[in-house]
Amino acid sequence: MKKINWQIFLGIALIIFSAAVYIIHYLLFRDVHHIFIYLIGDIAFVFIEVLLVTVVIHRLLTEREKRAMLEKMNMVIGAFYSEVGTTLLKSFARFDQNIDMIKTRLTAAKKLNDREFCQLSRTLQSHDPTLKTKAKDIKDLKTFLVGKRDFLIRLLENPILLEHASFTNLLWAVFHLADELGHRKDTQKLPDPDHEHINGDIKRVYLSLLNGWANYMKHLKDNYPYLFSLAIRTNPFDPQAKPEVEK
Repeated sequence: MKKINWQIFLGIALIIFSAAVYIIHYLLFRDVHHIFIYLIGDIAFVFIEVLLVTVVIHRLLTEREKRAMLEKMNMVIGAFYSEVGTTLLKSFARFDQNIDMIKTRLTAAKKLNDREFCQLSRTLQSHDPTLKTKAKDIKDLKTFLVGKRDFLIRLLENPILLEHASFTNLLWAVFHLADELGHRKDTQKLPDPDHEHINGDIKRVYLSLLNGWANYMKHLKDNYPYLFSLAIRTNPFDPQAKPEVEK
């Protein structure tokens, strides 16, 4: 309310100052015709000025801000895959009994063009993994995710992620899996129904990670070739991948 009152006061003050200047002009030159010629011309230009400011300039600034926001968002996504996502994908790929259906496409990511990346995303969206985990797998996963809990919480607190619904949903799925595992005191003795429940949570994270990874790889290839090179050399789906440059 105070902000509105301040704006109204400023508007009234500016109108009064403008009227005062016109009055001074009239008192000095006694030329009403001249005053109205420029007044009408200025009013006519206001409509063009509104067009330039609200449509053209505002749109350019919005696009620039959107690109800057997207850049920051991709930095956060990159930190996630570097710290958590790549390790999870490597583990989940071992659990996936149907990985051979998509493995060839995933290991060939360095050779894909834009059209093929789009095809890869559609393939991953339709992938139906069958996960087979052992008690030790669940224990190792719990140790890893519980250790990354603070990192995940900091990511969830980042306001930039509000602009990226799919990645936010991925973070929530990972955080939920970490929370589920954290509440199990002994993952070595889970009853079969509970083990299947955990597998369902893993599958949710796995599918989100797959598609997110493909999109992130395309972003790196288009914008940061040197980061893309490292990502390919640490490809979680390629058993032959090595971080060292050999060629």
